[in-house]
Amino acid sequence: MADPRSVRNLLNLMYEKGASDLHIGVDRPPWLRIDGTLKPTDLPKLTTQDMEDFARILLGPKREFLIDEQNEIDFSYAPEDFPGRFRVNLFRQRGEISIALRLVTYHIPTFEELNLPPIIPQVALAERGIIIITGTTGSGKTTTLAAMTDHINKNRDAHIITIEDPIEYYHFDNRCIINQREVGIDTDGFIVALRAGMREDPDVILVGEMRDRETVQTTFTAAITGHLVMTTLHTTDVVSTVNRVLDYYPSDMQRQARIMLAETLHSVFSMRLLPMVGGGRIPAIESMIATARIRDYVLNPEETYLIREVMESSEADGMRTFDQYLLMLYRAGKITYQTALRAATSQHDFKLLERKTTEYDAAITQTYFGSGDTAG
Repeated sequence: MADPRSVRNLLNLMYEKGASDLHIGVDRPPWLRIDGTLKPTDLPKLTTQDMEDFARILLGPKREFLIDEQNEIDFSYAPEDFPGRFRVNLFRQRGEISIALRLVTYHIPTFEELNLPPIIPQVALAERGIIIITGTTGSGKTTTLAAMTDHINKNRDAHIITIEDPIEYYHFDNRCIINQREVGIDTDGFIVALRAGMREDPDVILVGEMRDRETVQTTFTAAITGHLVMTTLHTTDVVSTVNRVLDYYPSDMQRQARIMLAETLHSVFSMRLLPMVGGGRIPAIESMIATARIRDYVLNPEETYLIREVMESSEADGMRTFDQYLLMLYRAGKITYQTALRAATSQHDFKLLERKTTEYDAAITQTYFGSGDTAG
């Protein structure tokens, strides 16, 4: 049987290397993701027995029976005397066990540490409506939600309920009462917890992810009843987020869905993590605040695509498209021109934008990035 300390050694290595993720599987060495790049370690390849033993160690005696009952298992793992926890996904491929672990430190990063724009802490203190954070896996959605929740906890008197699968960051009462519910442990599912949550006198509800139409509908019902709701979606930009929410509804409910979305949507932030000059990563963020004009465009299916035009001309309201934000990062010395070009929604449009805006707005950079010096 694999020595339990070998699991700990892998986790220690992950922490020492500053890795965000660890991937282990049969007949391959452990792989680490560092600054967004996945690379193999020089450790020996793992065997079937290694992986079965690792799975039992991570699941613990109360959950190890799940190995034989389920092909995918999401759970959290908190080693003793370790400066962090892990979000774990155990799955089978080619009949063998594989495991992906993501490190979550106990320290909740600040907005400044995450290089987030000032509009995000501003909207976190909204009284009602729905805030959606979007992006691909590993783009920083969960950490951003944690920072927003921590900001509310320090600046508002409220009751916060989180529904997560699994819980990643622990929050403790400050100015707020915070109740964190983990799917599969504290509740049977997002929908059950959401419906119960609305009877538990919440002010803020955090829904880890909107996964299906029923979850979407229940989440928006919570927002309609006057709560602030924060959640995530796996979409790549703001307009696709609006369309994705609407796509959850059949054609005969589209009008109703648009009305609901227009009435409750507060803001959408889409994130892409990019390599930063000097090391590390920095998010590029597309921001949309639901102004009256944008709500009109949400209501009208023929004009929804015009939301992007509003964002392009509404920097004063905290809105920016990805290309605008990329240009700002490049001119602040945070990313290279090639990084910006590769991440741009349209390379052609980005080049045009870069040519048109030849004068660098130092005031905006000061607001977003301090001195504008290149980060190390």
